[in-house]
Amino acid sequence: MLEVTPQIHIHDDELSESFVRSSGPGGQNVNKVASAVELRFDVANSPSLPDAVRTRLLARRDRRITADGVLVISANRFRDQGRNREDARERLAEVVRAATVVAKKRIATKPTKGSQERRLQEKKSRSAHKAGRSKSWKDE
Repeated sequence: MLEVTPQIHIHDDELSESFVRSSGPGGQNVNKVASAVELRFDVANSPSLPDAVRTRLLARRDRRITADGVLVISANRFRDQGRNREDARERLAEVVRAATVVAKKRIATKPTKGSQERRLQEKKSRSAHKAGRSKSWKDE
């Protein structure tokens, strides 16, 4: 069982792990041992997630979430399978933990009078600076 928060626990039967050969360093061992982990978690149909967290997770623009609502995490940071499994599970917990946080609603504000004046003054000075670069055809 994976504990995400004290209230949210993901059961092991909801997680699907597959092991593949990892790329990168490892010598001849890379060709023999399937140490990389591909962890799949069905966000859309998980009974462990509250509805609000599920909605926020599926609303994220995350390339790791498939069209079917399955979160796929690949872990091949380490050379051995056990450490990659723990890494994948921890990254899954981080993604779900991030979805538990409700984003504060932004309050629309107007720019201050001073900031508007400073912006216009900067535009005028930049315009004058650029105008000074051109040749004056009137003088010739």
